[in-house]
Amino acid sequence: MQSIQWLKRLKPLLLACKDKASIAKVHALMLLTGLSIHLSCNGRLIASYANIGDIVSARKVFDLLPHRGTDAWNAMIIAYSRNDFPVEAVYLYRQMILEGVRPDSSTFTVALKACTRLSDLKTGEEIWDRALDCGYEFDVFIMSSVLNLYAKCGKMDEAIGLFDMMPRRDLVCWTTMISGLARSGQPIEAVDMYRRMQKEGMEGDGVAMLGLIQACATLGDSKLGPSVHGYLIRRALSTDVFVQTGLVDMYAKNGQLELAHRVFKKMPYKSVASWGALISGSAQNGFAGNALEFVVEMQSCGYRPDLVSLLSAFLACSQVGFLKLGKSIHGYTLRRFDIDQVLGTAAIDMYSKCGALSWARTLFDKIDSKDSISWNAMISSYGIHGHGKEALSLFLKMTKTNLKPDHATFASLLSAFSHSGLVREGQYWFNLMISEYNIPPAEKHYACMVDLLARAGRVEEAHKLIDSMNTEPGLTVWVALLAGCCKNGNLVIGEIAAKKVLELNPDDLGIYALVSNYYAKVRKWDKVAGVRKIMKKTGMKKVPGYSVVDVKGKLHAFLMEDKSHNQYEDIMQLLDKLDHEMRAIGYAPKTEFVLHDLEEEVKEKMLSNHSERLAIAFGLLNTAQGTRLLITKNLRMCGDCHEATKFITKIVNREIVVRDVKRFHHFKNGICSCGDYW
Repeated sequence: MQSIQWLKRLKPLLLACKDKASIAKVHALMLLTGLSIHLSCNGRLIASYANIGDIVSARKVFDLLPHRGTDAWNAMIIAYSRNDFPVEAVYLYRQMILEGVRPDSSTFTVALKACTRLSDLKTGEEIWDRALDCGYEFDVFIMSSVLNLYAKCGKMDEAIGLFDMMPRRDLVCWTTMISGLARSGQPIEAVDMYRRMQKEGMEGDGVAMLGLIQACATLGDSKLGPSVHGYLIRRALSTDVFVQTGLVDMYAKNGQLELAHRVFKKMPYKSVASWGALISGSAQNGFAGNALEFVVEMQSCGYRPDLVSLLSAFLACSQVGFLKLGKSIHGYTLRRFDIDQVLGTAAIDMYSKCGALSWARTLFDKIDSKDSISWNAMISSYGIHGHGKEALSLFLKMTKTNLKPDHATFASLLSAFSHSGLVREGQYWFNLMISEYNIPPAEKHYACMVDLLARAGRVEEAHKLIDSMNTEPGLTVWVALLAGCCKNGNLVIGEIAAKKVLELNPDDLGIYALVSNYYAKVRKWDKVAGVRKIMKKTGMKKVPGYSVVDVKGKLHAFLMEDKSHNQYEDIMQLLDKLDHEMRAIGYAPKTEFVLHDLEEEVKEKMLSNHSERLAIAFGLLNTAQGTRLLITKNLRMCGDCHEATKFITKIVNREIVVRDVKRFHHFKNGICSCGDYW
């Protein structure tokens, strides 16, 4: 009788114990009164030790038990699970099965959660099979755990099948499905799942909304995202730092950076991830300056940039050619992290796009364990600098490792041949890619080959290659052909390519500009007006061309005919002087690159005010003799500026490197590295 009374008092007594000394006294009392022979009491004792984080004492109690019932096993498995020891939880579950103890719903639920933490789908499915054998096929708790396992492991087809079988679905199950679909790249299905949940009379909480926000970020729908945000506000749903960070990320990924910044500024508490979302969004949308400013501001607010922020900072430096800051970020990264393949590849890309190709190669050689992405990045780097033979040499070196070139490797290699005008090599390796490496050519491979042939003047051959494609040629292929026709003046095929490009309704302003440029070059001004009408109808505006020059670690930007610079008069005087000297040694303005129906004299004046010329002149005025200039241009370099820069390098005896939207042009002694394959 007394024993029964003690049993009733034991549970509240153990719950009241908040430290080891108190639990130890109750433990001693259990031994003295003989309560330890009751199996349920031992489970409670194990749980008490575990609740204060004393897993060692909990395990000692468990190991010393002469008879262990389901309660004791469950208590120990739960202890491991809650204290972040999922491996031990799964191991103990296996021991329980080996000792012939029958698991119950709690055992299966906790063991499955441990598998989810480990992303161990195989073991999780084994546990689920045993739960079915034990008659738990419609246990809501077990099914919810299996559902979460499938979702976290990206097995959404299996998750959907299980979800549809569930006799009862709570908010956690719906949230699991919405988040899982969003994570696995099925944003439309995630949104549909949320709508289905609403139809069944259930409203989402903050966690469900976070999954929906992630789906909106992937979808890129500029209207759906704000409507979700509005729903959150109207329903006064709790928005913690995770939901707020999700909103920043969503707006940033959708290009709505002003809204992203507005949400960010209103956040009462910001995390490293919040800063990372803002920095990443700015960099990916081409606002490199903003991204770099946020990196500096983040540190001034006491936050250390994480990997996402650093990768975005590398990207931002790459976009504007800011080598000095790129080096600083690389140094910071070296002090804080081990340079793995991801960071190493990002740094290689940054150095390459900032014009420091030798630094990129040095870093590449230092990476111990190179994956195919690292090799591809370095091959691509040689390509954009016009070093096709070096790209091939590195490719051949890669073939001697245990890595097999993939479709991306060949795309980088063929692009390198295209930028270098290596037609024979391009044709040879394109054919070998198909015959020896069994890689069927994708659109990007065809686009490289069409670009290579068309720019080399073999436009008819490029057109025939397009006709030989097994699939319908896409936009990139026709754009490559049209660019070649613009360079070589093939009117018949150019007309076909321009028509095809317009039929495919591109959403890139630069492509419409290329079509407009083609029609202007062949003096079809009515069609130029037609293209501009399409652009106006779709709300597109021409992106102004600008050029950025790095002078003594500071970036200076110039727009075409920009008279606002405080050195404008000096710049124009130098350009006028250079123009006279250039004409004396054979330069003649290529006025066909002024795509307007104007007088020749006006066209020549416009050419002399192009942004790259203003940037070059500023660089020459403000750097020492012999200093190499690096100019970054946001559009393609025009043919006349390309020709003029060759003459300028002859006169000033300097190397001038111009990086446009397609590639690098290394000008030296009147020659460009691209071999005029611009």
